[in-house]
Order: sequence, then C-alpha cells, then structure tokens
Amino acid sequence: MPDDPERPLPLLTADNEFFWTSGADGTLRVQHCVECAALIHPPQPVCRYCRGHEIAVREVSGFATLVGFTVNHRFSVPGMPAPYIVAQVALLEDDRVRLTTNMIDCEADQLTLGMRVEVCFEQIDDVWLPLFRPSAEQPELAPLPRDEIAPERMHEHVRPMLGTRKFEDQVALTGIGMSQIGRRLMRAPLSLTVEACERAVADAGLDLADIDGLSTYPGGGQLGGFSEGGITALESALGIRPTWHNGGIETFGPGGSVIAAMLAVAGGLARHVLCFRTLWEATFNERMRSGAIPRSGSARTASWMTPFGATSAAHTLAQNAQRHFHRYGTTRETLGWIALNQRANAELNPTAIYRTPMTMDDYLGARPITTPFGLYDCDVPCDGAVAVLVSAADTARDLAQPPVLVEAVGTQILERLDWDQSTTAHEPQVLGQAAHLWSRTSLRPSDVDVAELYDGFSFNCLSWIEALGFCEIGGAKDFLDGGKNIARDGLIPINTHGGQLSHGRTHGMGLLHEAVSQLRGHADARQVADAKVAVVSSGGLTPSGAILLRSDT
Repeated sequence: MPDDPERPLPLLTADNEFFWTSGADGTLRVQHCVECAALIHPPQPVCRYCRGHEIAVREVSGFATLVGFTVNHRFSVPGMPAPYIVAQVALLEDDRVRLTTNMIDCEADQLTLGMRVEVCFEQIDDVWLPLFRPSAEQPELAPLPRDEIAPERMHEHVRPMLGTRKFEDQVALTGIGMSQIGRRLMRAPLSLTVEACERAVADAGLDLADIDGLSTYPGGGQLGGFSEGGITALESALGIRPTWHNGGIETFGPGGSVIAAMLAVAGGLARHVLCFRTLWEATFNERMRSGAIPRSGSARTASWMTPFGATSAAHTLAQNAQRHFHRYGTTRETLGWIALNQRANAELNPTAIYRTPMTMDDYLGARPITTPFGLYDCDVPCDGAVAVLVSAADTARDLAQPPVLVEAVGTQILERLDWDQSTTAHEPQVLGQAAHLWSRTSLRPSDVDVAELYDGFSFNCLSWIEALGFCEIGGAKDFLDGGKNIARDGLIPINTHGGQLSHGRTHGMGLLHEAVSQLRGHADARQVADAKVAVVSSGGLTPSGAILLRSDT
C-alpha cells in the first residue's frame, strides 16, 4: 500500500498513543486489566469483565488467529485503492480482543479462517499501523472465538418486566406518509420531510395544529445526506410549537424516534407525536461529486477501523456473513433468496426504485462490493422521507384510519457495541433486542403474519429472521432455500414492499410504513391475506429496536 498523506490515519490521544506508536520498536502493545489479566480493546478506563480500575499496557506476541476477512472492491479511500483485504484477527493471548486490520503479502485465496497470522508494521508519519500476514509456520487451524453470550441463550439474559402495566398499551399508530422516493431527485431535503409529514397528518385526519410532539432520527448536525436538519429545521418551517421533542442518533435504531415517541405519549407529555426520517443521500453524493457541496473531513480519525479502509458497515457485516457461512453452511445463494424475494415484492410496488425482475443468475453475477456481498446484497441509496404519527390510544379510534396497536417493543442491549468486538456470526444488536421483544408479550413468532425486517444488507435480514425465531439459529440455509417460506403467500412474508434492497434505503421507517399499510389492509397488490400481526425491526450494529404491532380487530 502506498504511503499517502491523505490516507485516513488515527487521531493520537493520551489514551491510544501507546497502541498506534508501539510499532516503533516492532512490538504490539495492548491495554490489560491488572486485576483479572484480561486484555482490553479499544482502551477503556475500567475493565468490562471484572470492573477493575487498575489498568496498564502490556506487550503481546504479535501472533493472532485470522477470524474474518473481506476483499473490498467498492469503498476506496485516499491512499488505498481497491481491491484490498480488510480483516479481523483475534490475539492469541486473549481471543476476546479482535483487531481490525489489513492482510498483506498474500492473496485472498491463500487465506483460511483459523490460520495463524503475525503482525508487521507500516509507518506513516507518526503512526505505525499494525498490519498482518500469514505466519511462516502454520499450526492446526484454531477454532473461531465464540460470542460473550451464545445466540441461543440471549433470552436468559433479558431483564424481566418491572410490572404488568405496559406503556405499549397506551399508544397507537394513527397516520403514515411518504414523500416522493427516487434516485437523485435534486430536491431540498426539507421539502421531502414536509411532504411526508403533511401526508401523515392528513392520513390521520388531523391538522398540524393538533401535533404537540416531534421526533426524528438522527437529528440535525453535519450528517451529509442523512438528515434535513432535524427538529429545528421542521419546526422552523411549520411552526408546530411542540410540548415534547426528540432527535438523536444513539437511540433504538433508525426507527428509534417512534419508540421514543411512544414513551412520551404514554408518559403524558404529548398526544400526537409526528415522527419523521429523511434521506437525500443520492442527491448529496451527486452534488458532492459535481463540486456543488465541498468534500469535508480530516485525514485524522478517531475510528479504530477507518485507517485500514474499513469505512462501511459492509466491511463488518461481510465478515460476520463469512463466519455464518463457515459455522452453519450458509451460501451466497441463501442471501440471494432474500434479494430475489424483495425484488419480487417491489415489482408490485409503484414507489419502489428497483422493479425489474431479477433471477439468481442476475444476483450471483452482479459486480462485487466487498466479499461475499455483491451489488444486490446492498440497499439502494435514495432520496425520500417517511413520517409516522404516534397518538394516545384513547384518541386513536376517533381518527380517520383504523388504528394500529403496539403489542411490544424490544430494545435491550445484550451484545458489545464495538462493531469488531461484538457478535461474530450474526449482525450485532439483533439477537438481544429480538429476545427482549418476546419477553414483553405472550405472542410468539408463529402468531406473526408479516415481517418487515431491516435489510441495509441481505445479511441483516437473515440475522433478524433467525433472531426473531422464524427459524432456529443457524437454520437460515434450509429455511430460505427456494424463497417460498418468505414469499407473500409463504410461512412468514418478508419485506412486502420490496425492502431497502429494492424499494430504497429509508432507514427502517419505510418498513414501518409498510407494516401499517399491511395491518390496515391497504397494501394493494402486495397485500398479505388477513394480516393481523406484524413485526418491524430497525437497524442493527448500532443499538436497534424491534416493534410488534397488531390490528385493532
């Protein structure tokens, strides 16, 4: 890899300098707990295992086990032209510590999970990047590290409900609205937000004067094509004067604004909360390419992954998918059945971006993004806004549409939040939230009529299918084979509007819009017969959320 001053480099701080400069003498150093001897990465002021506060830095051997890798073909960064290999290695001294790195001095077809690798350092400016290569001597392949909590045992770690009263019983979804959806619409993002919000309010039979709460994800700030400006922008445009408002990225996934709104309504802070999500990513990227929006960002980063070109969630999820393949026998065709299902549903949806029929050969032959993901494993960047109205249950039946009731939510964090330290063979922040959902209801997976599951990548959807219990952990290969079980007339219809893989990336809110449409019986040609119960999931990797809905009949 060429030394390039624009290549993303770590931001050196007092807390991490020992790691990023340890290569000066050729020795890898990692933080450790003096009290229990556990290695700790990324650095922390306290040990997550024994909660001890006596933390030090120790030398390690520099040998590790290769536990994941993906060949990046799409996401080049300055100084790192694609293709290159992003990898995760588990240190021999403590395999709970996994470093994101690059594999060098080898080709991808020479790599095998479980093989021994060794550190070598590349100096760029004042940083020594720890890279890895296959060791000269190769012992027997090592087993891959297991998760802190086994996927099958997540339910044992869910915190029990504090009482029999549920806040979910106090709320209902009463209005939905969607703006124009498309690629590079070249519209102001706030105009998309206003369009979706006005439609949601009208759908409920309310006026803007009735709205006393606003909630959004991720809020304002410098978020590129992922926000119109948040609560501030919409309130300034419409003059709603809410008694309660919420906007932030550290919530229950991209649809977390809706769960937060439920809590506000159940707590009596508002009666009708307008929740909205806007993306104008396609237009933003086009304008940045043309120079209309200046490129921003520093060559120094606080990320532990970006210096190795791991710039996308795809790089983490691709390695988790690879481990699922390794552990359970899943294949690319398994993921393909998800993509084909979403496309078949999108063919019936006039608002979907991708509506052209797709075959398994089309899927398998698409250009690679980061192995094992190809183009059709990835959601479709688009412009659009979705709004959902959360109302007090005692007002809902007086409004224009049949209310959709909330049965339960799942929000508990049980898995590590650091992407490369977390769950190994599923999307992180899926298993815990799914287990939590089922602890708040007497309904079971067999009661669900339709599932709208987050599919930023095809593997996200597979992870939710297993986590929510539609098949056993590791059973997706057989369950998805042929696609019949997840079709509209199958055992559990999945992503009936086309999902984010074909309808467009609306960050989970489009899934909620579709669930409400299905439970109302308003989904037209894609309607699932007699749909009474729906589950919607939102996000993963970051803290996520799941919502179980039911019709009012």
